[in-house]
Amino acid sequence: MPHRLPQHVAKHLNRNLRFFRGLVTEPKTVGAIVPTSVFMARRMASVANPASSLPVLELGPGTGVVTRALMRRGIAPDKLVSVEYSKQFCRHLRREFPGIRLIQGDAFALGEALGDLAPSHFDCVISGLPLLNFSLEQRLSLLEDVLGRLPKGRPFLQFSYGPVAPIPLGRGHYSVERFGWEIRNIPPAQMWLYRRAD
Repeated sequence: MPHRLPQHVAKHLNRNLRFFRGLVTEPKTVGAIVPTSVFMARRMASVANPASSLPVLELGPGTGVVTRALMRRGIAPDKLVSVEYSKQFCRHLRREFPGIRLIQGDAFALGEALGDLAPSHFDCVISGLPLLNFSLEQRLSLLEDVLGRLPKGRPFLQFSYGPVAPIPLGRGHYSVERFGWEIRNIPPAQMWLYRRAD
């Protein structure tokens, strides 16, 4: 009689398999060699305010590790708007998180992707996008768009594997601060908080 894996191990293996399939079929949409760790996902989700009346916007949820961390933080599914480019990841996310507002679309054309939600403001924006796969001009345009959808002082969080911020300071009307390293991620990653400058 074959031995069955524990359910949490099977889910972890399935998530990794979906991730690697995405890496092979749509390499520009995936910026890592393995999915985000639960440790980094929790840290990223910590910037969201569950008491806010505004929804949280997640860009590039991928396999949903950060999505799950946001819900565990107390963000209600109907207060979570996730924009994912990959059809494959969207199919998985719809099965795993049926209550979230999942949009298959391009975060770099956010107004078009959001559709009826385009005029909305968000509590914060949490990004798993592989920004360094895109030109600096595209990154700056995304940042300006995102910051225009946030109340004053609320953050856009982006992670990166590089030693410096993926969108450098001094290219627009925004501030950037290091939110920390997560050495338990593979590879270790830094998180950055962007806000509209005073």
